[in-house]
Amino acid sequence: MEEFSTTELKRMTDDMIIRSIGDFIRNERLERNLTQAQLAERAGVHRTTIRDLELGRRSTLITVIQALRSLDQLGVLKNFNVSKQISPLELAKLEMKERKRATGEKNDSINKSDW
Repeated sequence: MEEFSTTELKRMTDDMIIRSIGDFIRNERLERNLTQAQLAERAGVHRTTIRDLELGRRSTLITVIQALRSLDQLGVLKNFNVSKQISPLELAKLEMKERKRATGEKNDSINKSDW
């Protein structure tokens, strides 16, 4: 399956993207030698739901996730992972605020003359 560039994706209509997702599902199903009915059973949906998905008809997101999970292809969703990135400037500020040394315990009961 070929990857689309960002420019290509921007030029695609919503229906074209849905069709591409359907093509991906169909290709993966056929690679595993599964019928639509077998994939539907694994995904817990009706066969016509898989057919509609593969034909590029509008489907729910949960249907896409169920189909991808059944095909062991959830990895295609890895780009949806959100991780907070800290800027180098903020990181430097945080490192400056980090403690560099201990102050020790303050204990007034110790008499300096005991030294």
